[in-house]
Amino acid sequence: MVIDQVIVDKMGRTLIARGAKLDEYQIDALKSMKITGVYIREGGPEPEDLKEPEIPKPVQNKIEQLKVEDKAKVMLSESVKKRVAEGMQYLYSNIESADFSNAADNIADDLMRSIAENDAIAVDIGMLKVSDEYTFKHSVDVATIGMVIAKKLQFSEKEVHELGIVGLLHDVGKQKIPNEILNKPEKLTEEEFSVMRQHPVLGYRILNGKQDISQEVIRGVLEHHEKINGKGYPLGLKGEQISPYAKVISVADVYDALVTERPYKKPMTQRDAVEMIMAMTHELDITVMRSFLNSVILYPVGSIVQLSNGETAKVVENNAENLLRPKVVELKKGKVYNLAEDINCASIVIR
Repeated sequence: MVIDQVIVDKMGRTLIARGAKLDEYQIDALKSMKITGVYIREGGPEPEDLKEPEIPKPVQNKIEQLKVEDKAKVMLSESVKKRVAEGMQYLYSNIESADFSNAADNIADDLMRSIAENDAIAVDIGMLKVSDEYTFKHSVDVATIGMVIAKKLQFSEKEVHELGIVGLLHDVGKQKIPNEILNKPEKLTEEEFSVMRQHPVLGYRILNGKQDISQEVIRGVLEHHEKINGKGYPLGLKGEQISPYAKVISVADVYDALVTERPYKKPMTQRDAVEMIMAMTHELDITVMRSFLNSVILYPVGSIVQLSNGETAKVVENNAENLLRPKVVELKKGKVYNLAEDINCASIVIR
């Protein structure tokens, strides 16, 4: 069965995405949460992603000749996803536990190993959304993206690990926000938003008494909504006043929030989210932003894409300096479009 609603936890985090095919693991999880029924998709199938058409042999040969594999990407195995999901469930349900810090360390270790196993320096942000089907996906996505950015910025191994913990715990303060505000299906009032903006301070208070969590991690959690122009919260810090960890998590958090479905909003497309990030130079650290843009893969090599001129093409090479404009090959006659470098392609975009 394909679920036709989004399932969220009491913090408003996506547990199972709308459109996911339910498996026994997810059904058992729903039962354990006392959810006894869900809406499923009926009638005809939803429009699917572009399917690969029949490609003439000469075009196939050209694609193979021009194909340049993407940079090594983070891969989360099913066993790691399950272990991380269970760890996150424990973490956010047992914030007073003596084992809290150790649980956070273990999850960060799992993510570190997944990055190290194939020397990953990139994130396929389409594949990462597989974690929509798992508990606390937003925090895991933010942690993973943040760790890859930190690695790109040449943070030490200890700093990458701590950055992962900041990502995992950056929203822990929402545990103290009333559910009627957290899960409100429409826009918050000014008064409600004022309460919501307290979650970084509440997270700071939760973590500050835990001796095994470093002050750098706690500061990253406190400051993850600060903006370079001083218009963030809760402290209104500017530029270099903001923790390096918070600067990284801020970019990952904004991106993932934009592409995540919530009860009150549809997800933004990955392309639109990236373009919005690129326009936020007054709010986000420019060095971190560039590292993010150089670390994500929007259209993996092999993807089938629709061009604005109506043609269907396959991606053969990504451009590290412009992830929105890869090199593609049209699938009928084999015409090559180097979207980033060919001036004749300036008016063509991927739809």
